Amino acid sequence: MSAPTAPSGPTAEGGAGRARAARRSGPASARPSAAARAAARVGGGAVRVFLVLTALFWLTPTVGLLLSSLRAPGDIAASGWWRVLTAPAQLTGENYARLLENEAVTRSLLSTAMITVPATVLLVVVGALAGYAFAWMDFPGRDALFLVVVGLLVVPVQVALLPVSELFGVVGLFETTLGVVLFHVAFGLPFAVFLLRNFFAQIPRELLEAARLDGAGEVRLFTRVVLPLGGPAIASLAIFQFLWVWNDMLVALVFADPGGAPITVVLQQQVRQFGNNVDVLAPGAFVSMLVPLAVFFAFQRQFVSGVMAGAVK
Repeated sequence: MSAPTAPSGPTAEGGAGRARAARRSGPASARPSAAARAAARVGGGAVRVFLVLTALFWLTPTVGLLLSSLRAPGDIAASGWWRVLTAPAQLTGENYARLLENEAVTRSLLSTAMITVPATVLLVVVGALAGYAFAWMDFPGRDALFLVVVGLLVVPVQVALLPVSELFGVVGLFETTLGVVLFHVAFGLPFAVFLLRNFFAQIPRELLEAARLDGAGEVRLFTRVVLPLGGPAIASLAIFQFLWVWNDMLVALVFADPGGAPITVVLQQQVRQFGNNVDVLAPGAFVSMLVPLAVFFAFQRQFVSGVMAGAVK
C-alpha cells in the first residue's frame, strides 16, 4: 500500500495563496482605519506638545533666577530678567565673583555639606538596620512597633521644635551642628523605616533561607544579600534625605550655630541685612540649587524605582 501524497497542481497552489493572503490581511475589525491612525498620531503629538509646554513653564522660575544672577544690580532694578532675551550684553559674571569673595556664603556652603552628608549617611545606616529587623526578624511587639513608626510619618516638624529645643538646651546640643544632624535623622527615620522595610520584605524568603543553610548569620545575611538587593531603595532614600536636608531652612534656623549656619540661613540673613539685595541672593540661591539638582538628575532613575518598589507591596 502506497502512502497518500499531498495534492499538487493549480488547486493546491491556489489554496495556499488564498491562505497566505488571509493571514496577511487578517480580520477587518483588527485593522485600524485611516481615521483612527491619524487620531492616534495627533493625540500623541498633542501629548508631547503639552509635556514640553509644561516642562518649560515649570523651568521658568529656575531660568529666571539664573538670568537674574547674571545681571548687574542696575539692570535688575531697571527691568525684569526677560530683558536679557533681547539684550544679551547685560549678562555678566561679576555677581558670582563677589559671591565667592563673601566669606559668610562660602563658609555656609561647607557648613551645609557638614550637616547634609552625616544626616544622610546616618539615616541610611539606621533605617536599613531597622527596616531589615522589621522585615525578617521576629521579636515581641514587632507589628505594633512598626505601626507606631508609620504613625510618626504624620507628625509635623513644627510640633517638635519647642520641646526638642528645651531638650537640646539641657544636654548641650542647642546651636550645634550635631543637634541639627540628629533632628534631621530623627524626623527622617519613620519614612526610612517604612520604605526600606517594605522593600526588604519583597526579597524571596527562599533566598534568605538558602543563605542561612550555607551558614550565613544575620550580619552576613544583611551585608551580603539584603543590602545589594536593596540598592535602589537605599539610593532613593539617600537622595530624598539629601535634598530635604540641603534645602531645609526652618530646622537650621532654630538649632544651628549662627557661626556655622547653612546656605539657606545665610541667604535669609542677607535679606535682613541688605534688604532686597537680588544681586547677592540670586547667585547665592542658584549656587545652592546646583548640588541638589545635580544629585537628583544623576540618580533620578534609582529614586523613582526605589520609591515605587518600596511604597507598593
